[in-house]
Amino acid sequence: KRADGSPVFLRDIWPTRSEIQDVENKYVIPGMFKEVYEKIEQGSPSWQALDVPRGKLYCWDPNSTYIKRPPFFAGMTKDLPPIKSIPNARCLLLLGDSVTTDHISPAGSIARNSPAARLLASRGLTPREFNSYGSRRGNDAVMSRGTFANIRLDNRLAPRAGPRTAHQPSGDLMDIFDAADRYAKESVPLIAIVGKDYGSGSSRDWAAKGPFLLGIRAVIAESFERIHRSNLVGMGIMPLQFRSGENADSLGLNGTEVYTIDVPADLVPHQVLTVRVS
Repeated sequence: KRADGSPVFLRDIWPTRSEIQDVENKYVIPGMFKEVYEKIEQGSPSWQALDVPRGKLYCWDPNSTYIKRPPFFAGMTKDLPPIKSIPNARCLLLLGDSVTTDHISPAGSIARNSPAARLLASRGLTPREFNSYGSRRGNDAVMSRGTFANIRLDNRLAPRAGPRTAHQPSGDLMDIFDAADRYAKESVPLIAIVGKDYGSGSSRDWAAKGPFLLGIRAVIAESFERIHRSNLVGMGIMPLQFRSGENADSLGLNGTEVYTIDVPADLVPHQVLTVRVS
């Protein structure tokens, strides 16, 4: 307020356009912009002094724990591989409804007792250097170990919530990654059986990449989140849907069975497939 008690409005103290123009003409010189933009690609002396690799291709650092050459293009050809059936698969996970992409590929801190932590520790890192899964998205070895590494994951093949499962047919309880690794050494393909709205939440590419690296070749669900279903297809994981009114409980599935998915060579979307359980 003024001394006499009358109010002061913004229009009373706001500079006029002519006042602003006078300041611009005096202090904002066009030549300043020209000088800056002429040197913008050169950078500062500190920028020029940075030691960087030369060449058109990225030089992969074998010692980096953040950026690693991805395995997805190894052995890839221009020709599409033939569609194959999935014989004698095991169920890695038996999950319920509303499994989100954060359950599948968490972005939070790396737990000290996790497979990812053991990998990083073997590379000489201390727990305070583990950082988060989100920060290590460029390292497939870390991210595959972090797949389903959510402490709230409710897997019916484990006695309590967490990133654990039971290997079949041994029944040995272990971390999900360790079980997947054991199945891979036994040449056993994997599936996951889930409930409704599988893959809901934020779209994360690693929620499809991670399961692929674990060896999961099909996900049988009551329903999928649309974008995540497309991501699964992009990674070569078959998104299969129970018939209406059916689910693991109604069919008496407990995840310990052996599953064979018959896939015809001329497979088309929405085609009904046969899954044989023994």
